[in-house]
Amino acid sequence: MPRDAGRLLFLVTFHFSLFTQLLSAQSPPEDPALARVRKLLRSVPLIDGHNDLPWRIRAEATPPRDVAAYDLRQHTSGHTDLARLAQGQVGAQFWSVYVPGEIRDSGFARVQLEQIDIARQVIARYPDRLALALSAADIEREFKRGRIASLIGMEGGHAIENSLGALRMYYDLGARYLTLTHNVTTDWADAALDSARHAGLTPFGREVVREMNRLGMLVDLSHVSPATMSAALDVAEAPVIFSHSAARALVDHPRNVPDSILQRLPANGGIVMVTFVPAFVSAGAAVIDLRRMAYTAEVQRTVADTGDRRRALEAWDAANPEPRATLAQVADHVEHVRRIAGVEHVGIGSDFDGIERVPVGLEDVSHFPDLFAELARRGWTDDDLRKLAGRNLLRVLRQTEATAARLQRERSPSSKSIDQVRGKR
Repeated sequence: MPRDAGRLLFLVTFHFSLFTQLLSAQSPPEDPALARVRKLLRSVPLIDGHNDLPWRIRAEATPPRDVAAYDLRQHTSGHTDLARLAQGQVGAQFWSVYVPGEIRDSGFARVQLEQIDIARQVIARYPDRLALALSAADIEREFKRGRIASLIGMEGGHAIENSLGALRMYYDLGARYLTLTHNVTTDWADAALDSARHAGLTPFGREVVREMNRLGMLVDLSHVSPATMSAALDVAEAPVIFSHSAARALVDHPRNVPDSILQRLPANGGIVMVTFVPAFVSAGAAVIDLRRMAYTAEVQRTVADTGDRRRALEAWDAANPEPRATLAQVADHVEHVRRIAGVEHVGIGSDFDGIERVPVGLEDVSHFPDLFAELARRGWTDDDLRKLAGRNLLRVLRQTEATAARLQRERSPSSKSIDQVRGKR
């Protein structure tokens, strides 16, 4: 080789080596725990128990309720879009079709049907990325196909308007869980954040649980009082879920699950899907949240003008900033549920797009792997992480489906009304 050509080759090789070393120095290697988790989540569907995207679309100001305008192929203003779902390796999602218990216009059922319609429109609009799922088998099939299995979860038993016939029709429309209450105590179940009138469940409330078991609809105990949790566990013939709750032993918020209930989950087979709501996972945030609820009730009682109410609450918020929750605190709650109930009884239920503030490190749906990586660093095995991600919820669904098949052979749809069983125990 000529001398000049050899020198040129040496210089090119030297500078290329220097360039790659500089690139390597500027781009730190991926966290081994995160790399491990990303590989693991390609083998099992990560199932999130609660995302309020349908209500986010309904409440969007420009324009409201327009599924096409809230384009998930673009970066949205909320916590959820298709790109971030892919980055977060979400394999299945329960889309919450929430209806406020305070709505008093034309009744709850109209709004509930509209929310189911919005959820079904979202799922149908992106057939290459989302697919309606009605069973455990549907989740596993769609995960293999590379689509996010999309289930519908009803949030608030007030939406059945004391009708088991309405409950059955919601199931036929795709609802696969019902949260027995939202924040308002119903005619048949006590809520965590409202007055207790029934010592848990009334006789009709117990009939609702029995009929849900017969249908194959998951009984969701997030939002209900501890007495309601206990009463539902007494009557349930299939595993229950908590679609988005945390541990009360760590944060004393009424929305969280006491250890006495966690200790009953193994016998029932149920699952707590740990939420990311700051006020439920951070003790400091819980204090502010409970004080704000008390102040809000006082303002609503004493201030008539809606504009004055809004300004009063804005001033209170400015004077009482909520401390930020963290990913590590969420991981603490996951570990507590595992410690008390067992690793077979814990899952994830974010409440993205249903919360205004988010924990540091869990800002949107792209960050689910970061939580799993934190748990991996804390010593969780691959098998434990797979159970947390989706295997536990798949087991709950399969057991619920098997119970429903048995009960449908044993008994017909219930024809009882709330008046027929009122006062009976």
